[in-house]
Amino acid sequence: MSTLANRQPQADPSELTDEMLLLGYRSTGDHALFEQLVKRYEQPLYSYLRRYLGNSEMAEDVFQSTFLQVHVKCAQFQSGRKVHPWLYRIATNQAIDALRRRRCRPALSLDVWCRWQDGHTQPWIDVMADDDPGALAHLERQEAQSGTTRALNQLPEPLKQVVILVFFEGLKYREAAEVLSIPLGTVKSRMHAALRRLQESIHAV
Repeated sequence: MSTLANRQPQADPSELTDEMLLLGYRSTGDHALFEQLVKRYEQPLYSYLRRYLGNSEMAEDVFQSTFLQVHVKCAQFQSGRKVHPWLYRIATNQAIDALRRRRCRPALSLDVWCRWQDGHTQPWIDVMADDDPGALAHLERQEAQSGTTRALNQLPEPLKQVVILVFFEGLKYREAAEVLSIPLGTVKSRMHAALRRLQESIHAV
């Protein structure tokens, strides 16, 4: 009777932060916590991997291997850090390894032009440089509806990684720096270099 009375009600995993889920799983081995973390990242992380790899089957495989690594490396996660960039760092490394194994390049599609509701068009490269998040969201929606270009595929891998993480995934520069294990200044310089090269590529078409 007293034992039952002293039991604390378990928290709903869906109400816990990512950090609480991972640390809780690490300390208790409760699979419900791990499953909630997988469920929470299933859509955004798979979307990121599919875009990065350009192949749905590879994205599924890398998604699975990513969370296998999360399970294996959860003891290395440091309290006080954020799970989101740590998880994307693991996923990015797994994706790079998958590409090396299969000796292929990621295939990405981007709009050369963005068409706004008032009818005017604007180079997507200019929209990327805009600080307005609504413009970026509009461009991403347009990506699935309009023509595509191979401009991004022509970028060196380090520049491409930054564009995908910052532009498509919406990570802040400091988060992208953590994902890629590079200084913040390097992320900014790579983004500027990527924008310059993409601008040159588009003008050359």
